[in-house]
Amino acid sequence: MSPAPSPGRAKEPITPKATDRPAPSAAPAETDSARRVTAFLRSLLLRRTGVLVKLAAWSAAESAQTFLGGYCVARALDDGFLRGAPSTGLLWLAGAAVAILLGAPVVRGVFAQLPHLTEPLRDQLVQGSVVRALRTATATATGGGGSGGGGTDATAVSRLTSQTEIARDSFAGLVLATRSFVFVAVGALVGLLSLAPQFLLVVLPPLVLGLALFTASLRPMARAQHRYLDADEAVGRRAGITRTALRDTVACGAQEATGAQNRRAVEEAAAAQRALARWASVRTFSVATAGQLPVLLLLATAPWLLRQGVTAGAVVGALTYVLQSLLPALHTLMTVLGAAGARLFVVLDRLTQPLPPVPAPSPAPDPAAVPPGPRRTGRAGRTGRAATALELRHVRAAYGPGARPVLDALELTVEQGEHIAVVGPSGIGKSTLLQVAAGMLTPDRGDVRLFGRDVAACPPSELPALRVLIPQEAYVFTGTLRDNLRYLRPDADRAAVDRTVDALALAPLVDRVGGLDRTLTPDALSLGERQRIALGRAHLAPAPLLLLDEATCHLDPVAEATAERALSARPGTLVVVAHRLSSALRADRILVLDGTLARYGTHDELLARSALYRDLVGHWSRVRA
Repeated sequence: MSPAPSPGRAKEPITPKATDRPAPSAAPAETDSARRVTAFLRSLLLRRTGVLVKLAAWSAAESAQTFLGGYCVARALDDGFLRGAPSTGLLWLAGAAVAILLGAPVVRGVFAQLPHLTEPLRDQLVQGSVVRALRTATATATGGGGSGGGGTDATAVSRLTSQTEIARDSFAGLVLATRSFVFVAVGALVGLLSLAPQFLLVVLPPLVLGLALFTASLRPMARAQHRYLDADEAVGRRAGITRTALRDTVACGAQEATGAQNRRAVEEAAAAQRALARWASVRTFSVATAGQLPVLLLLATAPWLLRQGVTAGAVVGALTYVLQSLLPALHTLMTVLGAAGARLFVVLDRLTQPLPPVPAPSPAPDPAAVPPGPRRTGRAGRTGRAATALELRHVRAAYGPGARPVLDALELTVEQGEHIAVVGPSGIGKSTLLQVAAGMLTPDRGDVRLFGRDVAACPPSELPALRVLIPQEAYVFTGTLRDNLRYLRPDADRAAVDRTVDALALAPLVDRVGGLDRTLTPDALSLGERQRIALGRAHLAPAPLLLLDEATCHLDPVAEATAERALSARPGTLVVVAHRLSSALRADRILVLDGTLARYGTHDELLARSALYRDLVGHWSRVRA
């Protein structure tokens, strides 16, 4: 959530980026892309040779089915109907029918093996897309830059959803079409050879010519597909930029320039789509040459074939091979290769590019670098610096335009070393306050500072080193208890972890799960146990400010007191949304939220000045009684 751009501050220049217009492709880049994609697919297939063997076995049965189809038709005519023996002809046709019926289990066997190839491909691409998105976001947050407004990877969702699905579906279609054509062609050519070798002289030349023409068009067709995808994404980027900077565009009078840039992007997309359509016509011509021209040649050369001693039944059988087997398989292959194959190459080229390097973690702020200030003594007798840890000035926050503000003109100063409790009725804005303080929610108005730094200007990657926000619903991941505790401080040594376990009295939990190095099952943990693990993370974290948003609501009073005393004794500042009166009494000062009003003081001061606080104390007392 960020403030809307104003006329005085342009969010992003309107000048087009180099990525808005696809650059002409270079041969070395194409070669690298082809090698990378080929290596990726080869690695995928080599790891699943068993699946390929089973797929080939089922496909060999399809070759036998193809062979029997044309051969039985030829024998039915030559040995049956044309000789006046219809019973023999019917027997041969029955054999062809049985071959067709046996195709059902073949198709079932092929589709049963297909997911073992396509799902690992999709899983690998999804994993790579997630890693890429996280690294890109991290690099952007640390100052690595970004494009398009907002510093995030705008194509991450597309890669994770549509592009991975395109790759999976295209790969599945490619496997099915290629496998079918190869084994159908083997069965058909063997059948043609068995009927009469002369058929190969008629069928093979146009078949080879059409395949060669189609193969030669694959690379320019892939370039056209790549150009189209680039142009389509450029149109999307231009639309996003225009929408984001609309106010600035109107304020600066840049409507015509922006419109011209958008028109150029749309025109490029249209030109790319026309080029793609032209290559689609080449694919259609290749199908006609390789699949339909053999039929014409068979009909035209029929008299010559009959003079060569080829029987009429063999001619009909040859036409059956071409029309019923070769032509459908060839048409499917070229359609899939021309469309799905080109899409698969382009998508894999994008998804298999080298991942961004892992960004170096930002160093945690040195507490010694905080400017020294006068010393203060808290309610518990501990000392701390009076320098400011958290400062809110005239903060206003509302959920949506026109909505009633949850926080309005809020003023708050929390000194370093203080323990602050936040109280108020449910829904009054306590969680909103902590989210604003943590930099997770941008206020509509006002300033938020952490240790003298403006939160709005602080890179997101540096905020975890300044503050930790523990929500009510604690998350525990599958891993060891030690790794869960060290989540916010991975370099913590054993002694530091042991001190956290002792300070928060986590020893019974450690014993129950089987030790710090035993892998946790999150579903087996109670809500209170999850909260205690999250509190342990906060205690071990290097951040000097801890924000607890009812992070102890599932703990009993004794466990809550132990956790809050340990976190309060920890060097740094503690801000707690109080769940019980005892929690508020342990704080140095208490902030009472009452609508858009706020009262700030000690327990005794608030009893005298805040009617709401008196009501809350009375409610807590009645609950305790």
